[in-house]
Amino acid sequence: MMQTRARILSIATAVPPYRLRQQDITAAASRIFHSRNDFARFVPVYEHAAIDTRYSCVPLSWYEKPSTLSERNALYLKHALNLLEKAAGGALKRAQRTCDDIDGIVVVSSSGIATPSLDALLMERLKLKRNIERLPVFGLGCAGGVIGLARTAQLAQGAPQKCYLYLVVELCGLNFLYSDRSKSNIVATALFADGAAAAVISCKGSGPEISAWSEYTWPDSLEVMGWDVVDDGLKAVFSRDIPSIVRNDMGAITQDFLARYGIGTADISGFLCHPGGTKVLDAIEDALGLAQGSLAHSRDVLRRFGNMSAATVMFVMEEARKDRQRGRYLVTAFGPGFTAAFLLLSVQ
Repeated sequence: MMQTRARILSIATAVPPYRLRQQDITAAASRIFHSRNDFARFVPVYEHAAIDTRYSCVPLSWYEKPSTLSERNALYLKHALNLLEKAAGGALKRAQRTCDDIDGIVVVSSSGIATPSLDALLMERLKLKRNIERLPVFGLGCAGGVIGLARTAQLAQGAPQKCYLYLVVELCGLNFLYSDRSKSNIVATALFADGAAAAVISCKGSGPEISAWSEYTWPDSLEVMGWDVVDDGLKAVFSRDIPSIVRNDMGAITQDFLARYGIGTADISGFLCHPGGTKVLDAIEDALGLAQGSLAHSRDVLRRFGNMSAATVMFVMEEARKDRQRGRYLVTAFGPGFTAAFLLLSVQ
């Protein structure tokens, strides 16, 4: 008996109101980090990031003064809920569904602390059913966009008559540590941004089929990516070795995943990859034997929105859906662990 597959009925994205130009961010960073005599050597990081604009839930001036963890987390709760409500509304409208049609909600976020979790906080705003299934997902970083979507598909396939709302929000900018003059904090200011996305997932309806998913976690790689909890907040950790790890290993790992379903990279119509940065995208292209610049949707999203952690890959998927091209698509992202997440879509 053929298994019923979950489908993406709709996708919608949302960004906060402040649109920041990379050149203005560079100027602000030079003021913030002026105490580092060698800051000039970091300026090319902003130039080579291939980002024109990013979105923030706070104005650029907010980053130029100290703030406490409690202040930042209060902003996280306020703006995360606003963005999730907006994205959810867009996805429901596109899918021609209402909140009464939603039987479960999955919310992914790793950039703030919420207990009660964001899904519980959204229940009143969205007027969700009181017996709705709720699944908050924390700690997956950038990979959360793919893994969370896979978990939602698993829920939908286990209950084919039900409809699920998948939500992801990351407010990376709020984790900027004003007093931290480390290289990792400087690099983070050149890349990260805020954004949210939503998708309606069900086995009933039309849309791209989620046909397979998998993850691979490298051995002895816990220090590659994640958060360090420090006295005044969450400090970003990301190794400079990430591009080389991807370039050396991603090809074989991807081939192994696809081989389980009797296909290879030549059978993939498009690769929808989380744009962690230009060096990571270059490494993916090298590892998969793709022509330089092949990951056009990923690079375009990076240029216009920056790295919004887990939410970013949903922006890439939304852009790809505009092409309306049939075939198989491979969705990928990397996150703490160090983990590669895969999801296979079939567009008919």
